[in-house]
Amino acid sequence: MGTVCELDITNVAHGGVFVSRHEGRVIFVADTLPGERVLARITDASQKSFWRADTVEVLTTSADRQEHIWSAASVNRDPAQRAGGAEFGHIKLATQRDLKAFVLEDSLSRMGKIERRVEVEALEGDDESQGTGWRTRVRLHVDADGKVGPYAARSHNIIEVEDLPLAASRIAELAPFGQRIPGIDFIDLVGPSGDSARAIAGNIDTGKNKKRPAPEPITEIVGKRAFKVDVRGFWQVHRHASATLSEAVSSVIDEALFDPRAANHDLYGGVGLFAAAVGDRFGSTTRMTSVESDEMATEYALDNLAEWVGARAVTARVDRYLDSVRRDLNAVEKARYAAATIVLDPPRAGAGKEVVNSLAELSPAQLVYVACDPVALARDVALFAERGYQLEELRAFDLFPNTHHVEAVARFVKN
Repeated sequence: MGTVCELDITNVAHGGVFVSRHEGRVIFVADTLPGERVLARITDASQKSFWRADTVEVLTTSADRQEHIWSAASVNRDPAQRAGGAEFGHIKLATQRDLKAFVLEDSLSRMGKIERRVEVEALEGDDESQGTGWRTRVRLHVDADGKVGPYAARSHNIIEVEDLPLAASRIAELAPFGQRIPGIDFIDLVGPSGDSARAIAGNIDTGKNKKRPAPEPITEIVGKRAFKVDVRGFWQVHRHASATLSEAVSSVIDEALFDPRAANHDLYGGVGLFAAAVGDRFGSTTRMTSVESDEMATEYALDNLAEWVGARAVTARVDRYLDSVRRDLNAVEKARYAAATIVLDPPRAGAGKEVVNSLAELSPAQLVYVACDPVALARDVALFAERGYQLEELRAFDLFPNTHHVEAVARFVKN
C-alpha cells in the first residue's frame, strides 16, 4: 500500500488526471477535479519529477462534482476495483468540456507556441442523456478463469460489472454480465447503425504469422450514405461522431483554395469516410486518393467511393507513400500537389516529423487535420509552423463524454 496524504487539486492535466503539489513535487491524481481537497494514495513514486496517486476520499467537494454516472467507477470503491473508461464520469458535463478545452488550449500554448481559445462542442442528445448511451463499440476482456468485464482504471485487472452506461442500449443488452467464459481473451460488442448488433468473441494473436479473420462486412449509415466496414475494423464509436466529423471536415475546407483536379488526398483514410465527405461537397468528379495501411479497409473504401469517378484507394503506410511520391515527383505532379487539399486523420501519436516533412515538401494549398490527442496535435502544429504552415481554423468536439478524450479538426494553410 502506498503513502496516503492530503492534497489540494489545482488544475487538470492531459490524460484524465489532475494536478497537485506536495513537498515541492507534482503529483497527478485520478478521480478528483480542480478545487477539491482529497485524501490520496501514492501509486507510483518511480519518477523524480512527478508521482501518481489515486483519490481514496474527497475531503472538500467541488460544486462541479456529481454522482458518478457508473457506480462501478465511483470514488466510493477501492481504486483497484474501479472500472476504467469513464474517468470524467464524476464531473458535470459542462465542466468536463471546459477541462478538455483547457487541456487543448494549454497544449497548443506550450508545445504549439500559439494562443487559441477553444470551445468543445457537444454532440446531439448528449446533454439530455448525461453523456451516456453513445458508444456503439465496447470491448470486454476475459481472464484465465473466464471472468468478463472492463479493465480497472490504469491496470489490466478485470472488473465484473452489472451495467455499461456509456454503451448504446442494444449492445449493452448483449453483455454477458456475471458469466464465466473461459478460453477467449475478449468479447467485442458492436452496434452498427445500419445492421444488427452483435457480440464477437476472440483471442489476441501474438504469433509471428497472425491470421486475420475472414471479412465480415457491416453497414454504417452517415446522413444519406451507407458505408461498408468490417465488423472488426475501425469506425468512430460515438453514434453521431462520423456525421459530425464528416460535416466538420467538409465545411472547414476553404472553397477558394480547393481544386477538384488537384492531387487531393485522404491520408489514413480508413474506409473512405472523409474522402466521401469531400466528394459530396465538391462533386463526383473530384480527384481524391485515400491512403490506408489496412488492406481490408482499402477494399471497403474502393466500394464506398465507387460512385466518385475521380476517387481511388491505395493500401500503403502513409509515411512510405508520401516518401515515394516525393521522390518521384515531376513538374506536372508537383503543380497538382501544390494545388491540393489533403485531409489526414493520423493515429493517437499524431502525424509526426517524417510525414509533416513530406507534406511540407509537397506544399499543398491546405491541410485538414483530424486529431484525437491534443498533445500530438500541438506537437504537429509546431512542426507545421516550422515548415511554413499556420493553423487557420480549429474546432473541437466532445466525442467521448464522461472520458478525458477530445477530438479536434484543424485547417492549416501556407504562410
